[in-house]
Amino acid sequence: MGLYRTGVGEMSGKRVTVIGAKRSGLAAARLLRDVGARVFVSDAGSIDEEVLTELAALGFRTESGGHTPAALECDLIVLSPGVPSQSSVVVEARRNGIPVISEIELAYRHCAAPIVAITGSNGKTTTTSLAGHLVGGSGRRTWVAGNIGAPFSGVALDTKDGDAVVLEVSSFQLDHIERFRPRVSAILNITPDHLDRYGGSFEAYAASKRRIYENQRDDDALILNVDDEMLQPLVGPTTDRLRLHEISLDREVAQGGFLHHEVLVIRTEEGEMQLPVEEVPLKGRHNLYNTLAAAVAARIMEVRSDVIRESMASFKGVPHRLEFVREHDGVRYYNDSKATNVNAVWYALESFTEPIVLIAGGRDKGNDYGPLRNLVRRRVRLLIAIGEGAPKLIDELGSEAGRAMEVGDLDTAVKTARVLAQEGDVVLLSPACASFDQFDNYEHRGDSFKRLVASL
Repeated sequence: MGLYRTGVGEMSGKRVTVIGAKRSGLAAARLLRDVGARVFVSDAGSIDEEVLTELAALGFRTESGGHTPAALECDLIVLSPGVPSQSSVVVEARRNGIPVISEIELAYRHCAAPIVAITGSNGKTTTTSLAGHLVGGSGRRTWVAGNIGAPFSGVALDTKDGDAVVLEVSSFQLDHIERFRPRVSAILNITPDHLDRYGGSFEAYAASKRRIYENQRDDDALILNVDDEMLQPLVGPTTDRLRLHEISLDREVAQGGFLHHEVLVIRTEEGEMQLPVEEVPLKGRHNLYNTLAAAVAARIMEVRSDVIRESMASFKGVPHRLEFVREHDGVRYYNDSKATNVNAVWYALESFTEPIVLIAGGRDKGNDYGPLRNLVRRRVRLLIAIGEGAPKLIDELGSEAGRAMEVGDLDTAVKTARVLAQEGDVVLLSPACASFDQFDNYEHRGDSFKRLVASL
């Protein structure tokens, strides 16, 4: 089952600087305190008063509004995922020979349980939630953490050998791993996203995603979507050192999962099971990939077929990911606020056959909306563009939709959709952009949408 808690005792007495005082940074600081480290928390921005009070109560030294030389007076730096690798404090630390590790690397070294780690440009939240639900359905204590829910550092010390940890892992979290070794890893897809963090280089972003399996060996398992062009070249010498499980909707695979005549077939060393597509609770073809990956991971973790089938039936989906909000006057409203890139919106549009009133926009991340043109032309009756990215959306997609308009904010967009949507339409919030122009995060944006729709 691999080696766990590889870092027991190594942090005791060490001076450790945590960069970033948001959720992951705070969890890392608490873990470090519990294992005997001397902690200093440094944030380039402001730190909320409530958080400062907590940090002081825990006995941590802190600084905010920038990183002073004090941040480099340490033996190790733990980096929150929101801090770019190009940050001056990270560059200076490396120049001075100070090791820099990610928050999930720290947590991994103090985790006693085997890990299922899932990454991808799209679908990783849904797949992680479903995989956690399936593994937990076996009665095994299962921790779902990482880029979803609780930070990994917040649960690592509570894990036991008989538990399982299911992690959603972002490229940012993988940038500074050293020993991180999942029992099962999965790469769902790789499409352009977050290129601003990687100097505009898609290859650098993809290389970061691929790090999820770099330390896996022997009996560890890797799940790859071999229908994804970026992942196909990995099959072969790159993956020969571990157990490869392929997933595909286009062809049968020897080991992994595939679609055959509207039936999902899961084929692993633990045996074969079948799941009719009609029993999959998630909407859209893209969710068949997510379901295959989650089910294959669960089987590798020795969850029985009957448990997977029963647990699948009780899965309720993920908030802010094609989340049905309500039906009003014959119009169905869906919250897909987590769709912060073009590919995610493509999946969302592909999931509906009804005419769509699409609400999109926010802070543009250098998007190329070209891949959406065909689907917008065929399925979007009305495009309502909001936020900073609205002019670009209208320019690149407006002529493809039956009608397009730019409005100022989400409130106005929902009210406009209410007036112009027709019976049988779907009103879909699927922004393709970050939320930071008007909202704290995609959850804030999605919750605002649901509140506005509920008030119609």
